[in-house]
Amino acid sequence: MCGRYFLQRPNAETAQYFEVGASVPNWPPSFNIAPTQSAPVVRRHPDTGARHMDVLQWGLVPSWSKDAKGGARLINARADGVATKPSFREAFRRRRCLVPMDGFFEWHAGEGAKQPYAVALRDGSPMAAAGLWEGWKAEDGSWLRTFSIVTTDSAGRQALLHHRMPVLLGRADWPLWLGEEEGDAEALLRPLDDSLLRFWPVDPRVGRVGENDPALLETWPGAPPAAGLMDAGPDPQSSRWTFSIRS
Repeated sequence: MCGRYFLQRPNAETAQYFEVGASVPNWPPSFNIAPTQSAPVVRRHPDTGARHMDVLQWGLVPSWSKDAKGGARLINARADGVATKPSFREAFRRRRCLVPMDGFFEWHAGEGAKQPYAVALRDGSPMAAAGLWEGWKAEDGSWLRTFSIVTTDSAGRQALLHHRMPVLLGRADWPLWLGEEEGDAEALLRPLDDSLLRFWPVDPRVGRVGENDPALLETWPGAPPAAGLMDAGPDPQSSRWTFSIRS
C-alpha cells in the first residue's frame, strides 16, 4: 500500500529531472500528501508526445463512475489486476503516468503503537512511481482528473514495514510506461531492489492529514528499535533530509 508520500523538491527541479518540456504548474512543496489531495503527475501528451507535468487529484475516479465519491477508495491499483479490473484496465491501456515523489511513508507494526517510517532512494534522487490517470466528466460539464499509484508485493526490508509497496520505475523504464515506446508495460510492475532504499523513523504526527512541515522528515528519536530495518552507520537525517539532482 502507499497511503502517504512527500514531494518537497521545487517544481522546476522535478520537471528537469523528468524531462518535462511544457509549462510547469505552480505547486507548493508538501511533506505529507494524503488521499484526495492534489499532486503533480507526469503524463505524455497523446498528440505531441511531449511530457507534461500536471496537478491531478489522488484517488482514481473511472470515467464511467456515477459520481466522484469512490476516488478515495482507489488511491492504489494492485499490479496483478491493472490489466483486467474494470476500474483500471482502460487507464492501464491508454493513460499511464509517473507520480514524482521524494519518498513515501509506511507504518511498522511493532509492539505497542505503529511507528511511521520514511522511505527514500539512497542516492537522494526523486522516485518515479508507476501511476494511472483518468478523466471524469461531471453533470455540469466540468472535468475531474485523478490518479492512482500502482503497488506490488514488497521485497527485502520493505516487507518488514508492509506487504505492499509502490512500483518504482528506473529512468530506462519511463518511455515504455508512458507509452513513448512499444512493449510489455505489465512486465515493469515489480518491486525495487531494497538495497537502493533508505528507511528512517519519523514523527507519529505524520499520521494526521493536517500536519505538513519539514520537521516531519527528521529522524524520530523516540522510535522503538526495528530489527533489520534501519541502516547501520551515520544517520543521514541529523538535521533535514536534503536532495540533489543527478545529472
